[in-house]
Amino acid sequence: MTALYIVLGLIAIIVIASLIWRRDTLPCPSWLAWMVEMDNPFTEVNRARVIVGLLELAPGMRVLDAGCGPGRLTLPLAETVGPLGEVTALDIQDEMLARVRRKVETVGFQNVKFLHAGLGEGKLPQAYFDRALLVTVFGEIPDQESALKEIYKALKPGGVLSVTEVIFDPHFHRRETVLKVAQAAGFKEKNFFGKKLAYTMHLEK
Repeated sequence: MTALYIVLGLIAIIVIASLIWRRDTLPCPSWLAWMVEMDNPFTEVNRARVIVGLLELAPGMRVLDAGCGPGRLTLPLAETVGPLGEVTALDIQDEMLARVRRKVETVGFQNVKFLHAGLGEGKLPQAYFDRALLVTVFGEIPDQESALKEIYKALKPGGVLSVTEVIFDPHFHRRETVLKVAQAAGFKEKNFFGKKLAYTMHLEK
């Protein structure tokens, strides 16, 4: 019975925090970082190992972790591309980047760059990345069209943007909505994994 109360309490906390977050169109506030540091126990598609595994990464690749938050994906990405590869952790919040930096320093990785910027500001290098990720980030971007156009330019020809959306995220967007903006930026859909309420979609340049 005690375990049940604990689970119900955690669910209540998550629901309340999500309602507060939903009122804000900005990215997940740093004080809620604990919510996005954990793999969601209710869906497999949002788990870090699954997202990274679908990317078909190779040593030496360059990856953009856009809206990296506290770095749930950043470290496994950096480990996968190896010392000859590179991961750019981009976030608009200094507090989130500070969390990632501490994690990177703790494990001693030397292949992670940090970029304090918002997508669409034109701060990404062109034709530089092999892969880019937007993991439950799309709905938090004020100007989604400009953001995806910038990512498109930042990817090499044949590069892939991986978009993950899960219904548990307060700013969830349906596949059709994401695809419409992505196609307007020049992307074409390459792969779709999961279901309509929890999915990862690969978009190719």
